[in-house]
Order: sequence, then C-alpha cells, then structure tokens
Amino acid sequence: MTTAMVGMEGSIAVAEAVKLANADVVAAYPITPQTHIVESLAELVANGDLDAEYIPVESEHSAMSACLGASAVGARTFTATAGQGLELMHEVLYVASAMRLPVIMVVANRALSGPLNVWGDHSDAMAVRDCGWIQMFAENGQQAHDLTTCAFRIGEDPKVLFPVMVHIDGFHLSHVVEPVCLLKKEQVQRFLPPYNHPYALNPDKPSSMGAFAGPNLYSEVKKAQDFALWATKPAILRAWSQFGKITGRYYQPVEHYQSENAKVLLLTMGSFSETAMSAVDEMRARGKDVGLLRLRLWRPFPFEEIYEAVRNAEILIVLDRCISFGGPGGPVSSEIKAALYPRQRRPKIVSFVG
Repeated sequence: MTTAMVGMEGSIAVAEAVKLANADVVAAYPITPQTHIVESLAELVANGDLDAEYIPVESEHSAMSACLGASAVGARTFTATAGQGLELMHEVLYVASAMRLPVIMVVANRALSGPLNVWGDHSDAMAVRDCGWIQMFAENGQQAHDLTTCAFRIGEDPKVLFPVMVHIDGFHLSHVVEPVCLLKKEQVQRFLPPYNHPYALNPDKPSSMGAFAGPNLYSEVKKAQDFALWATKPAILRAWSQFGKITGRYYQPVEHYQSENAKVLLLTMGSFSETAMSAVDEMRARGKDVGLLRLRLWRPFPFEEIYEAVRNAEILIVLDRCISFGGPGGPVSSEIKAALYPRQRRPKIVSFVG
C-alpha cells in the first residue's frame, strides 16, 4: 500500500507532504530548527515540482499575516516555524482560529529564551495551547509526513475550518534522518479533496471579517468558537480512520504501548515517546508492571480516551518537556490532573519535568 522506504530528515518528510498536498501558498521565514522545511519547499517551487506562490516575508508575524490573507481567499496555505518565531506570531494565531481559516503549520518545537537555546523542548507549544488551533504531536519522521497530510484534510473539512499545528521536536525529528514511506500521489488524491472554503472572500461579494465587537457579542463569539473546536473531534477521528484504511497506518488521540492492565503508566508526547518504548521494554523484561501512553492529540483535549486509558492504573507519571513557572510542575501534568479530577477512581499522578 506504500512506497519503498527512503532515508530523509523529518523536515524533508514534511516538505514532501506539502508538495503531495499541492499547497497553493507557502509564506515562510527561516528560523532554527525548522529552516530545512521552508528551504526544501523553496527548492521544490523553484524547480517547478510544486506549483505554489512562495512568499519570503520579513518576520514570522508577517508569515502568519500573509497566511491569513491567502487562506481567506481560498488558497491551500502552509507555513512552518519554531520557538521564538512562534511567539512572534502569537497575536496573529488567535486571528486565524477566530476567522476559521484552515492554515496548516508545522512547528519544530524549540526552547524559549533566555538563555538562548535552539534545542527542542515544548515551551513554545505550551505557550500557544489556548490560541484555538487544533494541535497534534508526531514522534518520528514518518508521523511528521503523515500528520502533515492529515492536517490539510482535517483543517479544510467544511465541518471543521480550523487552523492546525503539527508539532515535531526540534532536531530530534527535524534534523534526524530516518526511513520514511512517502505517500503515493494517488493515495493523497484519494484522501485529500480540493480545498474549497465555503466563505472565501470574493471581490464580487464584498464582506468584512474580524470586525469590531463589544464585550457582550465578543463573549458569545468566543463561546461559539470553543464549541466549534470541540466539535472538530469526530472529523479528526474520521480523517485518521480513512488515512489508516488507505495507508495501513492508524492514529488515535491517545496511543498505547504495553499499557493493558499496567499498574504504572508513563505519559509522553513527541519524540521522547520512542525512547520511552525502549525503557518500557527493558523494565518489562525485568518483570516490572509498566506501560506507556502517548498523547497524540493535544487540542481538542481527548478527555474520554484519557479516562479509559488510566482506569486500571495505580500511578501515572507525566513527562513534561517544559516548566509551568509558578505553577504545579509541568503544563501537561496540570491538564491531566484537571481532566481526572472529576473521577472518583484515578491514579496517583506524578509530575516529572525533563
């Protein structure tokens, strides 16, 4: 069902997915460690392998602003960033989700200053968790390729119309060469219909987007936006199911590894999940009753899947990749505690920041 495996960086695997999706517009500003994604896309456009408008902008804020305009007129739109660049985009991220513009963005997660650090952690991802975007995490180059493709299908679904972030760990995924089964063009054509935004701006039918609203109306709009984001989950599951039927690779909001009836569970996100699998294997070989949960879908948060995954566990260890300053440990741990609080039976939760 798939092509032969090819060795490539995670960044290149992402660019290949964007090419296969036949994106119309790429607005880009280079920043370590995502630069290889947009460099590769620039080459694909220059060589005629991708028929797209490539917009080299002066900053990440401008990149997302250009994406707003492109998506609003009905163009399939992509960008990528990391760390400080994601923070420079911050105010515009809220506009993309509020206007229901399905911009697709891959974030090569990077530590935030100070001190200056270009290596990967999840502080940038957690800083934007409340911006109203769908967010999912990849563990390896194959998943980076697959989930980027899925992001177009999910975000552009007329019942969704939300921007989507795919998180890949900086350097651990973006710069590591791994074997990847690239999707075939005919597979993507079966999976990804042409983008047709039902409310695209049209000069023949002038309209306004994002106009002024007072406090009363603003509250109603934000409540509607939150309701709509929660309502995207069935479409996400449908897209992953159809992708699995076409490729044989299935994705779930919470994925398990040797977790059935394990009394001690570790919960991870991103590339450290594969290291955790090896650790679980070693401990299982020594007779330790441990298992692993991998959190794939971060927004909308998969409450029911978390409930089901931990119902038989006695201890749940949550590995965070950043600190919630002044808060109770890490942000993922805080979310898990809040999610499980209404349940009478819940495991002891241990927060670990690494």
